[in-house]
Amino acid sequence: MAKHTRQRANVLQGTLDMLILRTLLYGPAHGHEIGKHIQRTTNDFLQMQHGSLYPALHRLERRGWVTSKWEMAPDRNREFKYYRLTEKGRKQLVVEESQWKQMAEAVGRIMWPAGEES
Repeated sequence: MAKHTRQRANVLQGTLDMLILRTLLYGPAHGHEIGKHIQRTTNDFLQMQHGSLYPALHRLERRGWVTSKWEMAPDRNREFKYYRLTEKGRKQLVVEESQWKQMAEAVGRIMWPAGEES
């Protein structure tokens, strides 16, 4: 595994649930749409792999943070499993965002101490 790829996986590992929940805040989406949204929004820095995305979606569903339902895609002639954010998932997103913000601020204080030039 290339060093750059490993760095992507490490960043994604602790944030994948939050990124999926945030993506579903915009409305229902199937797995491929979720992955593409994350990839596009991060300018291709985060590459979504099926081996990470779908187990995460199943985990979120087991926790009651998302629900899923097979539906026909409006522009396709086949069904896709669409995921929707639940009220419990919305509440969890608030928790995840708060924890992420605290983590980013804590790391920032170490990486860029006040009064120290970078």
